[in-house]
Amino acid sequence: MQANNRDATSLWDMVQAIRNLQAFTNDRTLQEYLESVFMQSAVERQFEILGEAARRISQEFQQAHPEIDWRAVIGLRNIIAHRYEQVEQETLWSIIQTVLPDLLMQLEALLPPLPEE
Repeated sequence: MQANNRDATSLWDMVQAIRNLQAFTNDRTLQEYLESVFMQSAVERQFEILGEAARRISQEFQQAHPEIDWRAVIGLRNIIAHRYEQVEQETLWSIIQTVLPDLLMQLEALLPPLPEE
């Protein structure tokens, strides 16, 4: 299924959030991350954007791409936004290291081409 304009915009937002997460944590250790409230806040914000953008993807597009765990992406956003006291920073770090690289590749494959200038 081809992405509509809203789906395409949301896919781009998801890709950018993952790229930001990777940039924020690249060349950092888990210990550095755990010692920085600033970095944790930035990471949590990007996860919120990632999940909110995923939530905006149409049901039809989500169903056409079951290889992506849309529910998990959206659910993590909901935990960060609404049950912030339950956020485990080590879990977020692990997701960045182990889940996001594959998710980024999956999403990039779904991106529509940019219009020619």
